[in-house]
Amino acid sequence: MASDQSIHVAIIGAGRGGTALIELFTRCNGIEITGVADTNPNAPGLHLARRLDIPTTTDPASLVAMNGAHLIVDVTGDPAMASLVAAHKSPQAESLGGTAARLLWSLIQEEHELYEHLVHAEKLSTLGTFAAGIAHEFNNPLHCVLGFAQLIQDTDEPALVREYVQEIVKSVRHLSSMTTNLNMYARTGTRGESVLVQIPEVLDDAIKMAKFSTILDEVSVVRDYEPVPAILANPDELHQVFVNLIVNAVQAMNARGCLTLTTRVEPTTLTVSIHDTGPGIAPQDLAKVFAPFFTTKERRKGTGLGLYIVQTIVKRYGGRIDVASKAGRGATFYIQFPTSRQA
Repeated sequence: MASDQSIHVAIIGAGRGGTALIELFTRCNGIEITGVADTNPNAPGLHLARRLDIPTTTDPASLVAMNGAHLIVDVTGDPAMASLVAAHKSPQAESLGGTAARLLWSLIQEEHELYEHLVHAEKLSTLGTFAAGIAHEFNNPLHCVLGFAQLIQDTDEPALVREYVQEIVKSVRHLSSMTTNLNMYARTGTRGESVLVQIPEVLDDAIKMAKFSTILDEVSVVRDYEPVPAILANPDELHQVFVNLIVNAVQAMNARGCLTLTTRVEPTTLTVSIHDTGPGIAPQDLAKVFAPFFTTKERRKGTGLGLYIVQTIVKRYGGRIDVASKAGRGATFYIQFPTSRQA
């Protein structure tokens, strides 16, 4: 819930500009969107606002007349909207439209491009930490392929040849699966690709990716999955969220300990928790872990963007992320999504 010091903003226009404003303002602390209006009931920004439980209307005048907005932003591009806003807004509310709104839209586009670059840079940084694990994981099946191919050269028995070919096919499929997972993680996500996503499946895929960061032979994984509804989301974005959190947990334990993944559902909330048995997070760092460029990792071993991006993605889906930790008792990250995201 927003504090009394929050800036309350009403948005008129729910096309590209309004949608971008919603995405930007929901990432910003201290800003609360009081409502979004557009005369087109199918405007994309209205759909996004409803998913985030932001009030919507197809009557801009009624939104402007509502008390509580400190700032009314008009991104419709309609010259007549300025007089409507002036006629209905309260004296305390300020308005922004016309040239000022176009300038804001330009700045938002720049911010959006910068954010996408940061997301991709974080992915590439994570892939860099996977390099040794990738080489290890690929070498084993490659050696199998080479070994069985050599055995085929040395035998004329059809039964043995079929057996060796089956092993080669199995190894190649394993390599193909790993390549698919890496490509899925590395690619730049595309907005609008929301589908119904099963959270436990994404968690299991993220564990497979975490194996590239270190050898997990000494990490026990406990899956405590309660049946939960699917949520409407971009699977690539959720994959990045859970890969980041699981890799962080494994690294915090130095690849030795217990990783516990839990899913729970309540009437209005779906909760995912990720717990590690590492040394925990220092009390003075708990409030800063989601800040951009903050990291406790050694120099050149982290960008400080991972948890900031995780929080940004979770907020985009109307959720929240929290962390609890005690020295010597590990850390637990809690991710909550509204169950309204399932439809």
